[in-house]
Amino acid sequence: MHLKHLAWPFFGDEHRALARELDAWCATHLDHAHGEDDVDAQCRQLVKALGAAGWLNHAVAGEGEAIDTRAICLLRETLARYNGLADFAFAMQGLGSGAISLMGTPAQRERYLPRVARGEALAAFALSEPEAGSDVAAMQCSATEDGDSYVLNGEKTWISNGGIADFYVLFARTGEAPGSRGISAFIVDAGLPGFEIAERIEVIAPHPLARLKFTNCRVPKSQMIGTPGEGFKVAMRTLDVFRTSVAAAALGFARRALQEGLRQAHERPMFGATLADLPLTQAKLADMACTVDSSALLVYRAAWQRDQGLNITREAAMAKLMATEGAQQVIDAAVQLHGGRGVRRGEIVESLYREIRALRIYEGASEVQQLIIGRDLLKNG
Repeated sequence: MHLKHLAWPFFGDEHRALARELDAWCATHLDHAHGEDDVDAQCRQLVKALGAAGWLNHAVAGEGEAIDTRAICLLRETLARYNGLADFAFAMQGLGSGAISLMGTPAQRERYLPRVARGEALAAFALSEPEAGSDVAAMQCSATEDGDSYVLNGEKTWISNGGIADFYVLFARTGEAPGSRGISAFIVDAGLPGFEIAERIEVIAPHPLARLKFTNCRVPKSQMIGTPGEGFKVAMRTLDVFRTSVAAAALGFARRALQEGLRQAHERPMFGATLADLPLTQAKLADMACTVDSSALLVYRAAWQRDQGLNITREAAMAKLMATEGAQQVIDAAVQLHGGRGVRRGEIVESLYREIRALRIYEGASEVQQLIIGRDLLKNG
């Protein structure tokens, strides 16, 4: 059931082969559940495994190569369906190195991307701050030019892979212009003097997260991505690629929830028959299936359009909004079908319930996506 959409015209034969190959690999190498005792070690192990198997090659692109959005979305959907932490590990390698793939110098690409693709270096994307999440223009972390370096001061928070990453693509205010036009992007290696992990952040679905602090941290000018004041453009170009893939991950979670809901409906005895025999169950499953397919259509429309070189500002926002909100509804329905088991720690649907919640917030909260869609409609019809 979960591979039927590969017949849709959004995909080439190479995408269909890729999805089937990864599905087989996941079935052998991944379990949906992951422990919470040492998530850092699990992430490192998953990155190494994904790199060794060649999957991370699809998350990065060298000079002159294009990032295949459909491939990234198919990979994230499949990984999320099997294991949320594996999807996280793959996604952060892509998001953390995406700016280097898109706008880095040849030297930057050569230094970082091969190690990311092999799973030898963990990447991170450091944009959010305590007072600047959805409103990037409110950024306060500063980078002051000083000789052949920039000096960083300030904080970043909610940084995925924070504390375990080998390098961070970081955005700081360099002051060329007010608001979002005075921000630049830098590659900051872990362990630099003046760079500290100020706090590790625990969330409902365990992932490596941290608050970063910079105190007179010197970064060579050669580590800037793009030109001074171009950081907002770098960030938005990166997010344009990976925002659609967040929707794909939500789709993977929703597909697994529907799969578990169907299994429960068939296996659960109820009133002398099974749960599946109840009209209410059939109606619930129908709603879940409609939500999954409508989300998939939006996700792969946006991915296909980007791969054709078309602008997808509205389409990516629609995909993320509908896929993440829809997945929350599908997973909630699956929990309900499981009854008391659905909220028991260790059950797949319970894990999915915790995994999905953050996707409605990060890389543009649902409300931000509504604003993007509304403004684009008013501007372009």
